[in-house]
Amino acid sequence: MNLGMLKLFRVFFIFLFLQNLYAHSSDLNFKFIKKGVQDNNTLLIVGGIQGDEPGGFMAASLIATHYEITKGSVWIVPNLNFTSIIERSRGPFGDMNRKFAYISKEDPDYVDVERIKELITKPEVKLIVNLHDGSGYFRKKFIDNYHSPYRWGQSSIIDQVSVNVPVYGNLAEISKEVCEKVNANLIRKEDIYHTHNTKTKLGDKEMEKTLTYFAINNGKAAFGNEASKELPVHERTYYHLLALEKYMHIMGIEFKRKFDLQPLALRDVIDNDIYISFYDDKIKIPLSDIRNYISYFPTKKDGTIDFKPSSPVMTVIKNSNSTYSIHYGNRRLSILEPDYLDVSEKKEDIKFKIDGEEKQIKIGSLVDVSNSFLVYPNDYRVNVIGYVNKAHKNESGLEIEKDEILQRFSLDVKGQIYRVEFYNKDDNKFAGMVLVKFPKKLYKEVVLNEAGVKPASL
Repeated sequence: MNLGMLKLFRVFFIFLFLQNLYAHSSDLNFKFIKKGVQDNNTLLIVGGIQGDEPGGFMAASLIATHYEITKGSVWIVPNLNFTSIIERSRGPFGDMNRKFAYISKEDPDYVDVERIKELITKPEVKLIVNLHDGSGYFRKKFIDNYHSPYRWGQSSIIDQVSVNVPVYGNLAEISKEVCEKVNANLIRKEDIYHTHNTKTKLGDKEMEKTLTYFAINNGKAAFGNEASKELPVHERTYYHLLALEKYMHIMGIEFKRKFDLQPLALRDVIDNDIYISFYDDKIKIPLSDIRNYISYFPTKKDGTIDFKPSSPVMTVIKNSNSTYSIHYGNRRLSILEPDYLDVSEKKEDIKFKIDGEEKQIKIGSLVDVSNSFLVYPNDYRVNVIGYVNKAHKNESGLEIEKDEILQRFSLDVKGQIYRVEFYNKDDNKFAGMVLVKFPKKLYKEVVLNEAGVKPASL
């Protein structure tokens, strides 16, 4: 078999693999989010055109979820090539950023490329920023293999010095301002930004195929922003956000954000301020420390899982073995083993006694418990997942402490969060769950427990 045939078979088998993998997946078309008051001075931010560049799509998703646009108009496409993000690849069907000069209708990327072209050419869009993570550190003169004109990281990309459009056509000047903004807030000197003019019109055949060059040829100001792949994801995201905030400033767009734009604060937001809810918030799970496998997860009998993620780069995919995977960007956070059942339409508050105090708790809530909790008898059958005394079919009216719940049934790896599930007494339909969170054990107590000795008071 010759090399050409081998390549053809490889593409064919990749296609079949992905077709099987996503046959029962959620919608993997890209999300389109509008923020602010819509006007004719709109900034379009694009992330995730290449799925192995998480700094770019993470920055775009945070603009969507953690920024309030108080003046002006911002459009965000945080996950343009969502399949490649899940696959952590440059593009399972080839590099999408080389398909803007021509794409076949038979190409699996055709629909998404045509959709983003339509957004780019909308008359209200005046400036486009395409976010990338590039290799090494761009330098105008060769220093070494990682710092050279052949590297793309830490650069503001323009295709030409200027474009003849009514506003923002001075590409080189705008790029210089963006670099100055970033360079005033560097983590380290090596991270310095430079303008990288690809001079595409002079014959760069690869760059002629890109999203930004398509935009320029359609009368739009367009820029690429490249953070270095040598940096951790939160630092790449930091540099992207610095650049995006400067673009917004240049366009007169004002905003508020929910965090301090500092690298460590940003890492905390990316890793910890994430959750997913199911069935109209009947279940709401924090994901920062979720176990990699969750058993007995309530699932509709028809196999569908209705969910609402906290991030547009998060989704749930049904696997070929009928389990479900929660994906967040390039990471698979957890696998859910389904427990098939009917889901109730009812959603009522539940009366708890938490550490001796009566409280009305909403279905889907997470509540802190120091010592013990009790669910007052009601119209629901209560099932505390992992409760050791299974002599009771209904665990309402029982005062339960942490030591009475097996730690392996916690939702999180720290052993703090546990499920309290509710089922209608009349038809046994699943009505929702409340999560109870106990304090983290002290190190000494953990050691004693692992030795099989009941811990004394500490």
